[in-house]
Amino acid sequence: MATEVRTALPPVVSQQEWDTAREAFLVSEKAYMRAGDALNAERRRQPVVEITTPYTFESTNGPVTLLDLFGDRSQLVVYHFMFAPGQGEGCDGCSMIVDHMGPVQHLNARDTSLVLISRAPLQELLPYKQRMGWDQEWVSSFETSFNQDMGSTQDDGEHHMISVFVRDGDRIFRSTKVEARGGETFISTFKYLDLTPYGRQEEWEDSPAGWPKTEAYSWWKRHDEYEPSASSSSCCH
Repeated sequence: MATEVRTALPPVVSQQEWDTAREAFLVSEKAYMRAGDALNAERRRQPVVEITTPYTFESTNGPVTLLDLFGDRSQLVVYHFMFAPGQGEGCDGCSMIVDHMGPVQHLNARDTSLVLISRAPLQELLPYKQRMGWDQEWVSSFETSFNQDMGSTQDDGEHHMISVFVRDGDRIFRSTKVEARGGETFISTFKYLDLTPYGRQEEWEDSPAGWPKTEAYSWWKRHDEYEPSASSSSCCH
């Protein structure tokens, strides 16, 4: 099979020139990482707000409280998954984020629990969970004000968000939230694409002339909705 030839290509240089350019770029990469460390240090020093509303969620084990979702751990990460009552199937962007969630045992090892929460009734969430092949804990906030109180349900509809909670005994505090493009941090597909010469190939990116580009986010789908391609088959068959 012939290999596609692209007319847009980064500069081609010698190995020595490549090594020199890489060393120069490494300075910027290290500065970016240290800036992220500083931001995380600042986040750990942010105040918290107490949550006193007695929310009760629907789970496969029956009614559970926000405190129950911690289990025996002191920290809880909640992903507010965009799935309104009657929506039929989950948000494709939220689905991509959940696709990238690794085994929860790694978080558990650091005293942290993870749960998905959506406003749709549990009987609407579980078929979609099965379709996607996920094993993350997913509960429903149906008939509670949890989504509205946290800001993940607003007048214009559902919003994706991550909320982090910490507890002191039975007292629960919200420590931070992440929304909008902040959620990209949790999508490793973007991080891999950011390493490539063509990047995410989206219109907003600052790329050289001639680079392939499409409208932001327009290319992604639920993982069972992509059309198979010839190149997706194993090289061994």
